[in-house]
Amino acid sequence: MTVTEMTPHRGPDVLDYHEERAELAAAFRWTARWNMHEGVSNHFSLAVSDDGSKFLMNPNCRHFSLVRASELLLLDANDPETMDRPDAPDPTAWCIHGAMHRNIPNARCILHVHPKYSTVLAALADSSMPPIDQNTMRFYGRIAIDDGFQGLGLDEEAERITTTLGNRSVLVMGNHGVMITGETVAQALDELYYFERACETLITAYSTGKELRIAPHEVAELTCRQWAEYGSLADNHLRELRAILDVEKPDYRS
Repeated sequence: MTVTEMTPHRGPDVLDYHEERAELAAAFRWTARWNMHEGVSNHFSLAVSDDGSKFLMNPNCRHFSLVRASELLLLDANDPETMDRPDAPDPTAWCIHGAMHRNIPNARCILHVHPKYSTVLAALADSSMPPIDQNTMRFYGRIAIDDGFQGLGLDEEAERITTTLGNRSVLVMGNHGVMITGETVAQALDELYYFERACETLITAYSTGKELRIAPHEVAELTCRQWAEYGSLADNHLRELRAILDVEKPDYRS
């Protein structure tokens, strides 16, 4: 079967939310370039309605490196017939993201992946992130840890996951992976990039067997606040990533 034949059905909504679609498609493309994808699994979504119930999400079994703006599915978290659609999404994607958008309307952009170092952290008995460098300090006090894994994110498991995030933006999903939430695609993607970098530093430091140089609470808290107040780093990051795609792979916009 060719890539063209695998393209999902494109309904009348493909022209809606063009800029939102392009931003999310860029996020898929770069996540693949960063090698944070996993086969044709994992999923991103972006709320496009005020109440968060209508959202864009990747089509089932589409590789992140091939996702185009027009292919993104427009779904309704309150539609019980979603999985009866001819272009039905992946079941775990629908359950997890549907529950998230239905129960946490302020989680506008939701990125769920199983990148190497984040997943290693999720596999440790202690999945906390001590503040040992600027990147780990960025997430100081901002990480929720789910230690109640009960299998694939279907039905009750998906609903349970939504209760563990609280008012934090990063969920380390024990025995599973990581979920990043943000107000925009730019914010969530930037968080994903830096969280995986933070995990890489931490896991590498653990592997030395040496004692960690852990920053004092006051320093870690200050650094976290400075990150938050630094400015439009996330918007600038996404702008530059899209500029590269515009030259090398402009079809992401189509």
